Amino acid sequence: MPRPPRVAVGGVVYHVLNRANGRVRLFQEPGDYEAFERVLAEAHERVPMRLLAYCVMPTHWHLVLWPQADGDLSHFMSWLTLTHTQRWHAAHATTGLGHLYQGRFKSFPVESDGHFLTVCRYVERNPARAGLVRRAAEWPWASLAKRAQPPADGLGRLLALWPVPRPANWVDLVDAPEERGALDAVRRSVVRGAPYGSLDWVGKAAASLGLESTLRSRGRPRRGKGS
Repeated sequence: MPRPPRVAVGGVVYHVLNRANGRVRLFQEPGDYEAFERVLAEAHERVPMRLLAYCVMPTHWHLVLWPQADGDLSHFMSWLTLTHTQRWHAAHATTGLGHLYQGRFKSFPVESDGHFLTVCRYVERNPARAGLVRRAAEWPWASLAKRAQPPADGLGRLLALWPVPRPANWVDLVDAPEERGALDAVRRSVVRGAPYGSLDWVGKAAASLGLESTLRSRGRPRRGKGS
């Protein structure tokens, strides 16, 4: 199946992620996480970007971004991934030894309603789901923990207002186990790069953004008689 086109329309929320190549552990110590957060802050200075949520895990990371203008997402992510790759190789003395990431970043648009809350919960719950911490807010390399710090500290000052109100009991909601159906739906969007939202919104978003191929069933079609 051909790759869907890289879409970077402004005014749409995107879940963006990338993963290390060959199961490399991208982040082994606090300095590695801090280095990535510095690159993220520098990318924000170059291309103003509404950062809604994020989580940096040992082998991958998730961002929930809300670009303002067409093209901002691609410019922001291209600079972020290239700069982090170069600095990571320099810091680990591995320059010229292969790709750091599996490939280009993945992204999919998200409807700005309850589906957006589901995606942010999915992103911020990652450390607890993986068993790295007991409660998600204990993981320092994510937006959930940053919101509890003074706004002037680190990336907390860059976190933007959400397009929908955040529930007052958000921290407890993040720690509560997800419903299997919702979790599987988000993961399907991650794998396919498909829009995530209500059925009607997904159809319209896929048509307007040229993402119809991400909604089709995977695998080769069955051959009929005479075909």
